[in-house]
Amino acid sequence: MSLQSSTPVLRATGLSRAYGDRRVLTDLSFAVDPGHRLGLVGENGIGKSTLLRLLAGVEEPDTGEVQRPADLAYLAQEPPFGADASIDDVIGAALSEVRAVAADLEAAALALAEGTEEAATRYDLALAHAEAAEVWDADGRAQRVLAGIGLGELDPTRVSGSLSGGQRSRLALAAVLVRRPRAVLLDEPTNHLDDDAAEFLATALAELPGAVVLASHDRVFLDEVVTEILDLDPGLDGPRVVGGTYTDFREAKRIAREQWQQRWLAEREELSALRSSVAPDGKARQVVHGRAMKDRNKMSYGRHGDFVQQQVGRRVRNAQRRLDDLEREQVRRPPRELRFAAPLTAATRREGTLISVRDVVVPGRVSIPALDVHADTALLVTGPNGSGKSTLLHVLAGDLVPTIGTAWRAKGATVALLEQDVGLADDDRTPRAVYDLVTARFSDPVPLQELGLVAPRDLDRPLRELSVGQRRRVVLALLVAQTPDVLLLDEPTNHISLALADELGDALRSAPGAVVVASHDRWLRRGWHGDELTLMPTLNA
Repeated sequence: MSLQSSTPVLRATGLSRAYGDRRVLTDLSFAVDPGHRLGLVGENGIGKSTLLRLLAGVEEPDTGEVQRPADLAYLAQEPPFGADASIDDVIGAALSEVRAVAADLEAAALALAEGTEEAATRYDLALAHAEAAEVWDADGRAQRVLAGIGLGELDPTRVSGSLSGGQRSRLALAAVLVRRPRAVLLDEPTNHLDDDAAEFLATALAELPGAVVLASHDRVFLDEVVTEILDLDPGLDGPRVVGGTYTDFREAKRIAREQWQQRWLAEREELSALRSSVAPDGKARQVVHGRAMKDRNKMSYGRHGDFVQQQVGRRVRNAQRRLDDLEREQVRRPPRELRFAAPLTAATRREGTLISVRDVVVPGRVSIPALDVHADTALLVTGPNGSGKSTLLHVLAGDLVPTIGTAWRAKGATVALLEQDVGLADDDRTPRAVYDLVTARFSDPVPLQELGLVAPRDLDRPLRELSVGQRRRVVLALLVAQTPDVLLLDEPTNHISLALADELGDALRSAPGAVVVASHDRWLRRGWHGDELTLMPTLNA
């Protein structure tokens, strides 16, 4: 499975990687051409981040190799610079190679005074490098990128440690775009980006001359950016590349899975028929002649019977060979897809107002004059980074007391909050153990494996071995098991698989209780079915 090209920028050949007894990638090969943008998709824990680390050289594969250019940028989910680095420092470092090219061109221009052929050749080569690196536009490019990514108004002397987590992530992304390397590897690049910044990033990546490989949960972003998608989920012929957008990929995957299921069913029926036609010892069954002997012609009658027996024997031997082949090479059954299979909120809806907020102010974070959450509320909270979306959810949940104003909750109403950072990264307990502990007080909890959130293979693995998305699934399962009257979700599609994000959207539309969702997910927002509340940043008090 590969992207065919005579001049790939990035090539992986036979990559395999395991952690202990858990195999993540097996014999994976592909190549990415200049100007191509490959999106990585698959279930949580399937190996998207692992593959990016192998491509970047941060980790080494157990087997296989990666051919990568020296000029490669890898942006993980954590920024690569220290807290003391200023914005100027980070952008200056990103431009260091461009500055070196400019200095080389200047030196080559001075050497032209020698009037030698060698000096002229050196200058021509340095000029070509300078034009390719867009040396004369470097400073302007840096300013455009900082503005487009949402950092243009910040003091360039501000150090990274004084920025928010989202601003630090955007600064790291800006450094990559300013540098314009031959290969770019991005892990969840739209996290912490508002709509304008995400659209700017999509345009900027499309203009890069090199190769891009990215993992993203942002379905709109994938639709806008990628030229191919590498599907790492189990398939009939293993991981495969599908050309086109995310929308194209969804349809191609649906068709491929239907074909896989149909082939498996057809082979299972054929196996059953073959087994019934072949005797247990693999020999032809005794054949009945099917007609009475005429004129006492025993010789002719016997010859006819022998002929029939031989014909049937030949067919049985052919059937046995086919049976042996099928039993050896039968297409495996398609794995059961992880389907979200539980209501998000209490099935019996309470009546009236469940939460009421009046004149709430958390200085520098959020200001809400009035907000009521009723039993049938479906509210989407939107707004740029720093507008107070997460703060509002914590006020509604009751774990943040506002400095000014009141947040009232109906007596007996249950409220559950899925936070952006669920922790558990160092927890040795398994999903099953944590779930059983939390649900022990419930009269008849739904078994964890029936919720469709945690794969059977992950039920008894330590939480610390699971990906961020897998741990978010576990925490969501804990909340859903409580069947709350009000469910608060902070960026619920972050770090989860694209398939689950689709199913979560469907579940939100059918939730019988109240749901309040804060999200920057453009795909989710475009299909939202309820009310919307847009927040804007407040001035520091």
